[in-house]
Amino acid sequence: MPSEAIARYHDLLTDDLALSASEELFARLKPLGLYFGARPICTVLRPHFYLADQWNYLRAETEILLSAFARAHEACAADAALRTQLDLEAYEEELFSADIGMAVPWTTSRLDSFFMPGDWRLQFVEYNAETPAGMGYEDILAELFMELEPMKQFLKYYAVQSMPMQGRLLAAIMRGYRDWGGQGVPQIAIVDWGHVPTLNEHTIIRQFFEKHGVPTILADPRALEYRNHALWAGDFRVDLIYKRVLCSELIDEMGLSNPIVQAVKERAVYMTNSFSAKLLAKKASLAFMSDEQNAYLFTEDQCQVIARHIPWTRRVTERTTLYRGQPVDLLPFLVDNRDQFVLKPNDEYGGAGVVLGWEASAEQWDETLRKALTTPHVVQERVEPISRDFPAVIEGRLDIRPRFIDANPYVFYGHTVHGCLTRLSSIALLNVTAGGGSVVPTFLLQQR
Repeated sequence: MPSEAIARYHDLLTDDLALSASEELFARLKPLGLYFGARPICTVLRPHFYLADQWNYLRAETEILLSAFARAHEACAADAALRTQLDLEAYEEELFSADIGMAVPWTTSRLDSFFMPGDWRLQFVEYNAETPAGMGYEDILAELFMELEPMKQFLKYYAVQSMPMQGRLLAAIMRGYRDWGGQGVPQIAIVDWGHVPTLNEHTIIRQFFEKHGVPTILADPRALEYRNHALWAGDFRVDLIYKRVLCSELIDEMGLSNPIVQAVKERAVYMTNSFSAKLLAKKASLAFMSDEQNAYLFTEDQCQVIARHIPWTRRVTERTTLYRGQPVDLLPFLVDNRDQFVLKPNDEYGGAGVVLGWEASAEQWDETLRKALTTPHVVQERVEPISRDFPAVIEGRLDIRPRFIDANPYVFYGHTVHGCLTRLSSIALLNVTAGGGSVVPTFLLQQR
């Protein structure tokens, strides 16, 4: 049915209807804050659809995998030898225990994947366990699409259901605050640098929190002050930090004695996601999960889900490991088989430093491997991207062409999946931060 529904949607799009819908879309993106820096967050005219059984499969498999991530986090928190596999920075090793045992490390997180519902192929390529973005964008974009004329006509044939996430986000944050020991309604600071391109989304979320009775401000970390056993942004007392700044950038810019670290260590403020979330925010977390040497940590069901849904991933180091059941000498094996693999820095984001072996020259690949021996990287088996046709108006005319698409379910309180970030791109590296691309709203679909 999804292919039939997509064909129906595209058939409804005459040149005139597409042009008027595109004009309305772009006219409304800016006032609604649906921009990533200077770029519109959405450039196409169709949302992405899942049938209920497809979404239920994605959710159920993800939630089993999340139980394995929780098991890995617990094991690494308790065992310094296991933590070495994550290649933590010195400051991360010092900070990760500051909030252990107080509340779950991740009130919200996101698993990024490629999902082909037709053959139930689901491959997770990254766990965004520190600062998952996009929930505000997705919620407002879904509301906007429901008001566009193509969707109004489509709704005569199909029923659709959005999966709003900002309410779940607020509920998860409030639950974490209570589990930490907080009482009453906290005052929240959404903390990030004042120049980041996601400030529009921070504003969307701030407005949602305030609409629901929670005092909230946006705060640059450099504007915070720790005094009299409390964290302050001017005269605004901060009880809860909704942390969107990356830990690595915070420590690089402000050092370990910054006001946020002081307040967290002295339990003067609750912060989400916590410093200990960095244990699994590393790219090496997927290597930890899929490495045969760690299989003893997981249940049989968890091992099966890991094998089905995490592509073969390893830390780049001189070692022998198993590949498809056979021992390989890792570095020579990667030199000889670069077209099957991708190299990723352990602690970057937005696609920075990623090298696709099938697009790289032998010289670039070998140079990155040498770098990986001194700067932590992981290598991951190639995952074939998924493509779907999406309509857009280009040079005044309706243009329907294939775009790569991913599936990135959101996670609340470490175990419950609700909602999904869906990104499109004309290149295999799907990441809005890296440039280009588009976000589209995600709907559940049912024929009338």
